Amino acid sequence: MLWVKAIHIIAVVCWFAVLFYLPRLFVYHAMSDNQAIKDQFKIMERRLYYGIGTPSLIATVIFGLWAIHYAWEYYLSSTWFWIKMALVVILIGYHHMCGYFLKRFKSDSCTHSHKFFRYFNEVPTLILLACVFLVVLRQPA
Repeated sequence: MLWVKAIHIIAVVCWFAVLFYLPRLFVYHAMSDNQAIKDQFKIMERRLYYGIGTPSLIATVIFGLWAIHYAWEYYLSSTWFWIKMALVVILIGYHHMCGYFLKRFKSDSCTHSHKFFRYFNEVPTLILLACVFLVVLRQPA
């Protein structure tokens, strides 16, 4: 059981590393006027999203579900858990939005400014803070 939790936490850390860094790359990509630099960003963004981000998302979900099945009755009746699950669903949507922007940058059709991506970049930080506080400050079983 503890190794399942450990792998889940490692996957979450890897996934959040991508969710923090990929939108930062979008900021720099949106600011760039140099096509060679834009092409380099496209490579970096694709590798980050598909090589680390998506596998980490999948591992996070698989090992998270595996971990909660050990105490399903407790989680079923825990409000904090369902709030956290709602935040995870939002985060999965955010991940897919990153994939959408990745495709828009790939086709040179992204019209959002670097300022938009600076704000967009803050979303996973806020969700992480909320999730950590929900888990740490939850009511004891």
